[in-house]
Amino acid sequence: MLKHLSVLEQSAAVMGQSAQQTISQATQLAIHCEALGYERFWVSEHHSHPSIVGTAPEVLMAHIAAKTQRIRLGSAGVMLPHYSSLKVAEQFRVLDALAPGRIDLGVGRAPGSDSRTAMLLNPDPQSAARFPTQVQELQLWLNDEDFPVGHPARGVHAYPTGTTTPEVWILGSSDYGAQVAAHFGLPYVFAHFITDGVGAKEALDLYFENFKPSKYLAEPKAIICAWSLTADTEENAIYAFRSRARNKIDRNKGLLKPMQDPQYALEGLNDQELKTFDRMCEKALIGNPEQVLGKLNNLCADLNVQEVAIITWAYDFQVRLDSYQHIAKIHQAVNQATA
Repeated sequence: MLKHLSVLEQSAAVMGQSAQQTISQATQLAIHCEALGYERFWVSEHHSHPSIVGTAPEVLMAHIAAKTQRIRLGSAGVMLPHYSSLKVAEQFRVLDALAPGRIDLGVGRAPGSDSRTAMLLNPDPQSAARFPTQVQELQLWLNDEDFPVGHPARGVHAYPTGTTTPEVWILGSSDYGAQVAAHFGLPYVFAHFITDGVGAKEALDLYFENFKPSKYLAEPKAIICAWSLTADTEENAIYAFRSRARNKIDRNKGLLKPMQDPQYALEGLNDQELKTFDRMCEKALIGNPEQVLGKLNNLCADLNVQEVAIITWAYDFQVRLDSYQHIAKIHQAVNQATA
């Protein structure tokens, strides 16, 4: 059953809106969701992506940390193969100093971009293969633990140290991330929104079955990141969903565009694409608050998880604010009724 609600903010581009506005709204959303009782607020990393303008989660997290008091802040994620493990550890040690005890470091192996952009970020074509090693390095530096004798990093520290430590999460949308998280005894996040749920149960089952307790985590802990939108009525939710649906239909044709006004989002689609939209509406986690909470509960039960990080795109920022408020309020009401 769904116990905890969290947020994944991707800073999706909106037609007619500046990228500066989009980034500013991420902070407003974090403040809004903290007031509503959300557990975490994570921000993503993409590069050279016309649809998603969030490129530096660690910078955005620092700004949000100054505007919030309780909610956990995290990256979903830092694409580790692009960077030095030491530099990432330093950045997140600074974040932990700014917001002690509420920093999550979600790391992934995917490029978060096209292959050419990934090569410009890190010219080493074998960088992704070092991901498991980098995860180990991160843990040692974040926890200020010694590297083995003879290791070139022995004696090098990631400052500032402190009494609290960022929590490392492994992100994935396939079996690979699940295996890495299970092997190292770390918490795991499955990107349900990337695969539309395909492979989610297999990856999560693999994680739970193969989890090895570590000094960082005694028992497996998993979250799914799922795309969802709710409104006061199912009709209004489906109407707002048009913008996201059109974005996905265009993306499948290789077109990366900002979100369109739902009033015009279905214009120019052929009959087959309109049928695709209808199928998307049937499968998506959208509807009125009762419907969406029911879908999320069913999803959690099926996947054996208790926390969902919700991603909501909408052309109108107020629609996003309302969606997060609707689902938080009905979730709290149900929890109080069953307590």
